[in-house]
Amino acid sequence: MARIGIFGGTFDPVHHGHLIVAEVMMEELGLDRVLFLPAGQPPHKLDRPITPAFHRLTMLQLALQGNPHFGISFVDVERPGPCYTVDSLAILRREYPGDELVFLMGEDSLRDLPTWREPNRIAEQALLGVALRPNVEVDLATVFAAVPAARDRVLLVHVPLIQIAASDIRRRVAEGRTIRYQVPRAVEQYIERHGLYRTVTTPVGRQRATEVRGV
Repeated sequence: MARIGIFGGTFDPVHHGHLIVAEVMMEELGLDRVLFLPAGQPPHKLDRPITPAFHRLTMLQLALQGNPHFGISFVDVERPGPCYTVDSLAILRREYPGDELVFLMGEDSLRDLPTWREPNRIAEQALLGVALRPNVEVDLATVFAAVPAARDRVLLVHVPLIQIAASDIRRRVAEGRTIRYQVPRAVEQYIERHGLYRTVTTPVGRQRATEVRGV
């Protein structure tokens, strides 16, 4: 039985902070593999345009090259409508029936878990690998009272403080400022080559997602 980390996000764009967190979580939690799960249309970002899936997937592919323990799941970008974590995990459970799934999240996400769709089913389908963050306080007793299935399913991990944000990267590109060393060089070149983030992005696209399945 393998232990697989599931790392969800829009990755718009993927940056070094994502990669460092995934590597630290993999080591600390004894993961055999980390699957990056790029969002299709996140339900909490319905009012924000997202870069088309094809570009986000290609940038992920470029960023993950050279690490045999990292991979990409297309579960969310290939299905219509808002994508909820509980549904994504149900699909992944069927894809990896003999393995143990660990859903990777930040401490702020654990705090908000009771507000997610069917949080008990989320905890039943995967362990919760939680990256501890400074200035974020989570009352575990409150979380467990609201989500009983999460009790004894939470794995807390200390990760380095990495103050890189995708929103800041997009803003810097729009302002013509450097993003060197915040994203892998191949991702930086891809952003430049395709003119990403210079203007307002368009709604997420799924129609070309399968074209980058060579990951």
